[in-house]
Amino acid sequence: MNYKLAIALISLVTASESILSSNPTSQKVVTSSKRTFLSRDIKTPDPIPMEGQKAALEIMSTGRLYRYNVKDAESSMVSQCEKEVAAYTGHKYCVALNSCGSALMLMLKCTGLEHGGEVLSNAFTFGAVPSAIEHAGGKAVYVESNYDHVMDVNDLEMKLVAYPNCKHVMVSHMRGKLADMDAVADACKRHGAVLVEDCAHSLGVRWQGTHSGHKGIASAVSSQSYKMLNSGEGGFLLTDDDEIAAKAAVYAGAYEKLSNKHMTVPGEEVFANLPVEIPNYSLRMSALAAAVIKPQVATLDERIEKYNARYHKVCQMLEERVGHLMTIPSLTPGVTKMVHDSLQFNLDKSITEEQVEAF
Repeated sequence: MNYKLAIALISLVTASESILSSNPTSQKVVTSSKRTFLSRDIKTPDPIPMEGQKAALEIMSTGRLYRYNVKDAESSMVSQCEKEVAAYTGHKYCVALNSCGSALMLMLKCTGLEHGGEVLSNAFTFGAVPSAIEHAGGKAVYVESNYDHVMDVNDLEMKLVAYPNCKHVMVSHMRGKLADMDAVADACKRHGAVLVEDCAHSLGVRWQGTHSGHKGIASAVSSQSYKMLNSGEGGFLLTDDDEIAAKAAVYAGAYEKLSNKHMTVPGEEVFANLPVEIPNYSLRMSALAAAVIKPQVATLDERIEKYNARYHKVCQMLEERVGHLMTIPSLTPGVTKMVHDSLQFNLDKSITEEQVEAF
């Protein structure tokens, strides 16, 4: 997971204080006499629960990997998985997809983004976010982030004024860190912009007691290997809105009357003529991916507790040893539960570019 990558960086920081403290203009950089080395691949994810391994083998033995090759919704592994994810996040509807990038793109398509439409989003995020905006036919306009690595609400307000034609804001909860979501939602409401949430990194994170992803009209979570759920690739579009859920299912590939094989979409009357009015992009999640995800949902809270305990222990050691050289971002007031599966830090502003390069 990303946490393991952070451990590698932290190990270097704790072992290399003398590098950061040395004079970068001297001919020789003084290095620490003790170095920390990693003996395992830092990108090694947690293993798939045995239940998921067995379910995947069973599905492979039947050959029914296609989500709709079942007699009814209750028999669908993908529909069962959607139900588990929706129950965990507290959303009414859930559509499983082949990636979170697809979910981000569909959120924009399903909420009326026009070709060439401007979408405000964090400048500090992963490349998949502006890529999804481009995929949906939009144009990304970047909002600055603050020292705590979250969207700067003041800059959001200024950008909404500067771009009056912007009708969408996609807030990205990078590394699980939430901005002031009440202020973000209020700004969007006052300026007539649709708010959607990229929750790829914030599965399990809560804002004022409610799971992340409820301030916007729709949200997306990920099951790419370095996230809290792991199917290699995968994602889920979550919403409480009937029309968005129906459109997302059809765009994903619920053609004709295949919506009847879902458990977490609205009734057939909401779909109406959608299957013949909008395209089928074939973005469905396979039964194989759902089989390995479903049992992981039940382990989320246990793993979150373990990751958080480890995070706080490492933070304490860092602050004791090199706290004068770095700061760790603070949580936004209003975050009532955080998921610390990775760790980021800011180097002190007194550290020069040469020292960073030496580090």
